[in-house]
Amino acid sequence: MTGTVKTLGILFDNEQRNGYSSGDVVSGHVLLELSKEINIKSIKMSAEGYARTRWLDGPVPCSAVTMAGTCTEERQCLSLSQMLMQSTDGEHISLNAGRHEIPFDFQLPQSPLVSSFSGKYGNVFYTVRAILRSPSHPDVHVSRELPVVNQIDINSPVYRCPISKSDQKLIGWWMFTSGPISLNVRIERKGYCNGESIPIFAEIKNCSSRLIMPKAVMYQIQTYMVKEDTKRHKVEVAHVKGNHIPPGCFDTWNGKALKIPPVSPSILNSPVLRVEYSLVVMVQIPGAKKLEVELPLVIGTVPFNGSASHTFSVNSQFSMDLSWLSLALPDVPEAPPNYADVVSEEEFEQHQTSSCQYDELERQLGGPAFAYMQEFRFQPPPVYSEVDPYCENGRPVFSI
Repeated sequence: MTGTVKTLGILFDNEQRNGYSSGDVVSGHVLLELSKEINIKSIKMSAEGYARTRWLDGPVPCSAVTMAGTCTEERQCLSLSQMLMQSTDGEHISLNAGRHEIPFDFQLPQSPLVSSFSGKYGNVFYTVRAILRSPSHPDVHVSRELPVVNQIDINSPVYRCPISKSDQKLIGWWMFTSGPISLNVRIERKGYCNGESIPIFAEIKNCSSRLIMPKAVMYQIQTYMVKEDTKRHKVEVAHVKGNHIPPGCFDTWNGKALKIPPVSPSILNSPVLRVEYSLVVMVQIPGAKKLEVELPLVIGTVPFNGSASHTFSVNSQFSMDLSWLSLALPDVPEAPPNYADVVSEEEFEQHQTSSCQYDELERQLGGPAFAYMQEFRFQPPPVYSEVDPYCENGRPVFSI
């Protein structure tokens, strides 16, 4: 029947749609183009969805390993079918040569569906298929992907609550331990959507003798499950850097923005795989392990519609005694350049002394090494002021 059936395809009424959700009606038509008249028994439409996990068996035997040496699991997420055309009483349906458009529509179940996803060790995919059956020829079928999105409303109270976390770290060992490095981080809510920016509020205090640099990273964590066995894959999806903080200084992030790129929404309702997100704010310390705190995130599909008062309440907790500054400035000043964009991490690491060198130097000097060392290259410029301290009433003042 290959020569008779010139075209068999599936077209949706809304080809621009990004995805279908639970309870939505999927409509369109099956396009059939024939070179000559044929008799058919039926044209059937079906929709199916599966969540699958698969990875090679490692040193530890997998409880669901197959003969091919892989761990695999599959769960069906969707199964629907309907007859678009069907012969009755043994009579075949005759279709003339030319173009035929057979409409279809079916409703997805009301129960939550798992969002379409493709990851390192598994995926969730949905397809629609049209099957043409003839009494005298083999079946002809065509299929195409059906994108599905599970709606996650981040306006739910569980996703609107602010979350915070803090930690600190001592540098050195035994009697040569320097002051601590402390990190306090807060975000205004747990749920966000693609395209949003996450305002990060943080306080970083450097009481050590080393030059440190803060950084925030957004991760996607993929978890694949085969019975009792799990496998995780962690991917960095976005990051933002802070400025270098010299010894004895501190820095405050009053809503530092991290832009969320286009990513898959969180998948929390599948027994085969999960897709989760987290925000990790870390402090990079030369010669020592990073200090970091991790905050959970949920990437949803329904945007946040909260009032500005909620954001202000979070901001005010980090403004401390600088609230008067917003009253003195009529407009929001332009942000200064980021020193992390000028000095790369590689250059920063190359110009740092190792942990052992710091400890030896501090023992010889009898105090913090940075009391005697000047890292002018990584120091910020003097605070800008429109008032010249060397002028009075517009006239220069000289002292001899």
